[in-house]
Amino acid sequence: MTNKIVVIGGLGNLGSVAQALRTAAPEAEVIISTAAADIDRADRIVLPGQGAMRDCMRSLRESGAEEALLRAFKSRPVMGVCVGEQMLFDASEENGDTPGLGLLPGKVVRFQLDGKLQPDGSRFKVPQMGWNRVRQSRAHPLWEGVEDGAWFYFVHSYYAVPEQASDTIGEADYGAPYCCAVGRDNIVATQFHPEKSAATGLRLYRNFTLWNP
Repeated sequence: MTNKIVVIGGLGNLGSVAQALRTAAPEAEVIISTAAADIDRADRIVLPGQGAMRDCMRSLRESGAEEALLRAFKSRPVMGVCVGEQMLFDASEENGDTPGLGLLPGKVVRFQLDGKLQPDGSRFKVPQMGWNRVRQSRAHPLWEGVEDGAWFYFVHSYYAVPEQASDTIGEADYGAPYCCAVGRDNIVATQFHPEKSAATGLRLYRNFTLWNP
C-alpha cells in the first residue's frame, strides 16, 4: 500500500524537507502541495514553516490549505517542524500575539536571555542557531532508535510552552530548559529541523512515516 505524504507548500524550507522524507522512506510517495484534494488523500501530513509565524499562518489561509489541514488533524498522523510546530498552539508572542491553529493548548514565547552568559563566558544569542542536545521527556514512537541526548539542528527565536506538561516529549537547554518537541494523539512536532540533522534527523522522519497512532 502506498504511503502518501503531503508536505504543505508555501511555508519555506520545503525542498529539503521533502527530500529528507524521500531519503528516509524511499517507498513513500512524497509531494509538496497546498491543494485540498491532495491533503484529503494523504496518509500523513508534514507542516514545515520558516520565518515569522504571522506570515506562515497567512500563507496557510490564503493557499486554501487550512481547512483541509484541520480535517487531517482529526484522523491522520501530522508532523509540524520549526514554525510548523509553533502554529499548532493557540498563539505566539511574535508580531503582537499572532493566533495559531489552536490544536494544542499553550503559547509560543521569545527567548528571554538578557544578561545570561554561556559556560564559555559569551552571551547567549537570539536566535539560537546551531546544534543542541535533546532530552527525551517521555517515550514516544518518534524516538525509536534515537539516542536520548542526541544532537539536532536549531534555528529559532521563539519556542512553545505547552499548557499541559504531558504534551512535551523533548526538551533542550538554552539559558534554561525549554520544550522542543511535542506529541499528542496523532500529532507530533519538533522545534528543531530533522532535515538538517544528518542521520539522526532522517531516523526521526523514518519513524514518523511508520507511525500509526
